[in-house]
Amino acid sequence: MNNGKPNWWSRPSSTPEAARIPTPPPSGDGDGDFPLPAPQPPTTPPDRAPEPAGADSRAAGPTGTGPRATEHAGAGPRAAGSTGADLQAAEPAGAGARAVEAAGTGPQVPEPVAAGSPDAAPSVVLTKGEPRDPAPEGAPHVQDHAPAPQAQAQPLHAPDEYRTPPYGEPGPWAPAPPVQRPPAPVPPHQPGPVPPHPHPQGPAPWVQYDPWGVGGPALPPPPSKRSRKGLAVAGALVFALITGVIGGGIGAYVERNGGLTTVELPQSGAEDTGRAPESVAGIAASALPGVVTLHVRGGGSAGTGTGFVLDTKGHILTNNHVVDGARSSADISVTFSSGETARAKLVGKDTGYDLAVVQVTGVSGLKPLPLGNSDGVRVGDPVVAIGAPFDLSNTVTSGIISAKERPITAGGEKGDGSDISYVDALQTDAPINPGNSGGPLLDSKARVIGINSAIRAAGGSGGDGEGGGASQPGSIGLGFAIPINQGKRVAEELINTGKATHPVIGVSLDMQYSGDGARVGQKGKDGTASVTPGGPAARAGLRPGDVITKVDGQRVHNGEELIVKIRAHRPGDRLELTLERDGKELTKTLTLGSSQGT
Repeated sequence: MNNGKPNWWSRPSSTPEAARIPTPPPSGDGDGDFPLPAPQPPTTPPDRAPEPAGADSRAAGPTGTGPRATEHAGAGPRAAGSTGADLQAAEPAGAGARAVEAAGTGPQVPEPVAAGSPDAAPSVVLTKGEPRDPAPEGAPHVQDHAPAPQAQAQPLHAPDEYRTPPYGEPGPWAPAPPVQRPPAPVPPHQPGPVPPHPHPQGPAPWVQYDPWGVGGPALPPPPSKRSRKGLAVAGALVFALITGVIGGGIGAYVERNGGLTTVELPQSGAEDTGRAPESVAGIAASALPGVVTLHVRGGGSAGTGTGFVLDTKGHILTNNHVVDGARSSADISVTFSSGETARAKLVGKDTGYDLAVVQVTGVSGLKPLPLGNSDGVRVGDPVVAIGAPFDLSNTVTSGIISAKERPITAGGEKGDGSDISYVDALQTDAPINPGNSGGPLLDSKARVIGINSAIRAAGGSGGDGEGGGASQPGSIGLGFAIPINQGKRVAEELINTGKATHPVIGVSLDMQYSGDGARVGQKGKDGTASVTPGGPAARAGLRPGDVITKVDGQRVHNGEELIVKIRAHRPGDRLELTLERDGKELTKTLTLGSSQGT
């Protein structure tokens, strides 16, 4: 060939063609070329003539120039030590030569034939650098060579009848590979930092191997280990952060709830809701249906109080100061513990006893509270108070009887004494507040023993009643109730006659006397006699200036206490009075008279 490169065949040549290749003479210059054995021409059958020189059936290279066929991309490399000119040797058919594998697979190199054997062929030596003359037409095509220094060279391999290249070129069945351009020369390596090289997005293209080219295709640099290490460290940090946050949340939840499960607190099972009748719960359950809350409007004011049912006719007992502002039945509203509400009319009231009776109609299912005996109460007995303090309906408190026959006065806002109440009260420490007035005070058998009426408030000026003279009304454990025995008598009179009677002894007392006891005045009201003529005191022999010190043996210290003691009895009751006259102690017995209350 004219380009100095050997021809490559992609298909086998016929046997006569191999016979036409002359054996190159040995080279005498010894320039270092490697001698290659020439293919052994097979014996030509007698019936077959040699093919002409132009009948060679080689596969020409593209456009008739260059090598006849390029190596298939990915095929095996050429034999090491080649000086740039490869020779294809033919092997006679049936000589045991191996066929070259299909395109893309590794080449299989035929085994060389030992020198001097009958199968050995004359060697052909290629010489590089010598000018080549075109071969005359019709002459056999041989490579330029120099005479070999040896007499006979060792053949590289056994003859191959298919004329396949000795180093794995594609056979006659393989398609011709595409024309590929040699890669650009790679500049010499310069020391310095290696620039990052992007990873290929797909498989590397096939590159034709050129033994005369400078260098090979540039290979992508290996990926940076530093970047992978950095990504690994960053991933580890992110993972540690996430696990730390999750672990912290789980730890906080476990710390707060004591575990990962739902918190379920221990609780006792259902029990019997019944209570002993003498317990506070039993008393309250029995009495609440008979207790009512009263809302009163009138006289430019409004107030809240308590009452309790006396009978099935709808009569309700309460305090006078609760309903004192009402002018008609439209001003009084009664609410039962069940929530039912009804209008009530005023039946009667009495200022001296601070009691009143109202009545509701058209209400069914009324439950009257049983009445006890206040004379049988002893200090220390347990009691329960029910009311609506500060409009909190059905409030239940409990305590004991702190004292008996505690003389108290309440009212007196009018200034003339007509609205003052005198009560020989039961004292209790059961909490009583404004709104409890008129409510029942119950004993251990849920019987009414008193009507809650007054409290002693902290900061007061000594007045009695609900916050009388007090700057901070509220319970301090000093509550007072009208004994039910007195309340029963007054309630009966109010229901039957609309008025209540008061027991009297028929004297006018000197309320300014500062000594011990109650002194009979020298003059009565409006200048009248201080001892009513023909009255109980006159018939018993009392005179003006006498000082009464005891009533039925109980000591009295002032005029209010004497009135309280007398009001604690009924008209017609007999009393024994102890008095002092001119330094002497006298005892007088009288029968109580009666006066109409207001």
